[in-house]
Amino acid sequence: MAVRKLKPTTPGQRHKIIGVFDDITKRTPEKSLTVGKRSTGGRNNEGHLTARYRGGGHRRKLRLIDFKRNKDGVPAVVKAIEYDPNRSARIALLYYVDGYKAYIIAPNGLEVGATIESGENVAPEVGNALPLSKIPVGTLIHNIELRPGQGAAMARAAGTFAQLTSREGSYAIIKLPSGETRKVLAACKATVGVVGNSDHALEQSGKAGRSRWLGRRPHNRGVVMNPVDHPMGGGEGRQSGGHPRNRNGLYAKGLKTRAPKKQSSKYIIERRKK
Repeated sequence: MAVRKLKPTTPGQRHKIIGVFDDITKRTPEKSLTVGKRSTGGRNNEGHLTARYRGGGHRRKLRLIDFKRNKDGVPAVVKAIEYDPNRSARIALLYYVDGYKAYIIAPNGLEVGATIESGENVAPEVGNALPLSKIPVGTLIHNIELRPGQGAAMARAAGTFAQLTSREGSYAIIKLPSGETRKVLAACKATVGVVGNSDHALEQSGKAGRSRWLGRRPHNRGVVMNPVDHPMGGGEGRQSGGHPRNRNGLYAKGLKTRAPKKQSSKYIIERRKK
């Protein structure tokens, strides 16, 4: 995977850095694994705007990703690596030997024609999904479940990975991409390897229109609003706005928003990096 920097022939091209699609082997998605996706424009079921600065954008179709990987003991062949407009990572199309088809998030190094499996008795190789109790300590993993059978919830974005650092009884201790170290039940599944398309972090939009294609509308700063609209608005002349805070008055930098008595706090050993 690499990125492409364009020559500054126009203002929009000057700072544009986009990914290349050399790793993609199939242009159209598997029809049986796609469903339509309605655009909400940030409106709820009553039509009221509840999420601002959303709307427009290119029409997309959802790819049905298999985050559970529960076809244990059935090998599958990687038929294609595809683009997914709904996530930063690439996806891989699997054909199982029993005729079942599925999409998974493509890890780095997964190639077309490779055979992958899931289950307790499979080897800890790239693309295989197995319980944390069966993965060697120190292995880089992704697509980690928080509860057994729930489906992958952590380390799913392009280039991300977690590391299995140790085990304590029925729990595995993993270090997450955020820097947080926490306990997860060793019965939870994870996929071996690093999520592919790691150069996604190097991409730059280059122009406002590219954000509009993604459904992101212009975002107004609080300091340019009136006091009735934002706590940081108003003032004679230009003002810095005081302490950064959101529209509801909560501090935007440094304020802990996690509930202090949250039940899952006992599983967190070390907080994420400041």
